[in-house]
Amino acid sequence: MQSATDQIKQWILDRHAEVSDIEPDFDLLESRLIDSLAFVEFMVLVSRLSGEDIDMESIDIDDFRTLRRIEARYFGAGVR
Repeated sequence: MQSATDQIKQWILDRHAEVSDIEPDFDLLESRLIDSLAFVEFMVLVSRLSGEDIDMESIDIDDFRTLRRIEARYFGAGVR
């Protein structure tokens, strides 16, 4: 079974055939791998995998910037 981070990574890779891998500190937002149209769907995925409701009014966008930040904020561990 894939870890939550692996599932998130796969979700992104499935939408970007031109990308073969994503490093833990690669900026997902700056690179536009996650754009404004996909961001809400992406947040729902993170919420579902973490079991944590994400309040749109109080999110810190930087918590979604890299796989490492997502892992630290929503899954409480470091990315391998």
